[in-house]
Amino acid sequence: MRILIWHVHGSWTTSFVHGPHDYLLPVLPDRGPDGRGRAQTWDWPAAARELTPEQLAGEAFDAVVLQRPHEAGLLERWTGRRPGRDVPAVYVEHDTPRGPAAATRHPMAERTDVPVVHVTHFNRMMWDNGEAPTEVVEHGVLDPGHLYTGERDSLAVVVNEPVRRSRIAGTDLVVDLGRQLPVEVYGMGMAELAAAAPHLAGGLHENYPQHRLHAALGAHRAYFHPYRWTSLGLALLEAMTLGMPVLGLATTEAPRAVPPEAGLLSNDPRALAAQARAWLADPAAAAAAGSAAREHALAHYGTDRFHADWDRILEKVTA
Repeated sequence: MRILIWHVHGSWTTSFVHGPHDYLLPVLPDRGPDGRGRAQTWDWPAAARELTPEQLAGEAFDAVVLQRPHEAGLLERWTGRRPGRDVPAVYVEHDTPRGPAAATRHPMAERTDVPVVHVTHFNRMMWDNGEAPTEVVEHGVLDPGHLYTGERDSLAVVVNEPVRRSRIAGTDLVVDLGRQLPVEVYGMGMAELAAAAPHLAGGLHENYPQHRLHAALGAHRAYFHPYRWTSLGLALLEAMTLGMPVLGLATTEAPRAVPPEAGLLSNDPRALAAQARAWLADPAAAAAAGSAAREHALAHYGTDRFHADWDRILEKVTA
């Protein structure tokens, strides 16, 4: 099958384009949000091809995967085809509602011809999906291998733009924990975080390539997932597949993703700090929790299940 999809979320798209199809990726000269093309920091297969809007106009494809409301307009402007009418389409909703938690109407709520595919059961429950058909395809992550060593007496966090996304991402919790324990942060926007929280400045790492990020994370004793309001961060699942024990807030989909033996989910920062101290003092206990985390992540968030779920949906909309 030939599938048109924009490169919006790098980690999710990485798993998606490792499926059994051909993937057409819009590319623009500036590689901005509407035309990023292939990833620069992930390894993608040759079946994921870049095409300009002019090339797409003459290209045949079987389905389009939308991820943002304005992509329907881009599709029609670039190809003359309307999603759900001229070409089969699905809309992937990656996020929790940005408005009132249980009362926000989904942008596709009036459409019956484009199914909305949520990435968590929590998201489908919280969005007002209106008349739109809905599905859930839970995340799938590529297995990087059991890279955990835990040799460093510190916690790792992955977050992009932590200052702009402060409370949503739980940046304030990272800042507070970093005053008590060694914490290192990986992602984009580290200069802004260094300015806002100088005590973290020595442990900030800007936008590592994926393979380097995995190796760096695995050296830390545990992973801290501080997000208050997010679908389910792929960085959390990737940390689990590395074999890292995890700490996080008991919010959104996290309780489904992290079993008790894999770490601690709590909305009490004191409890999270206490567990972190326990793991820093007991590497063997941390490693045991990390092994349980890896086992759970591979069983529930592997790419075989992810691709099988997506094949079922794509076959349904193109039938």
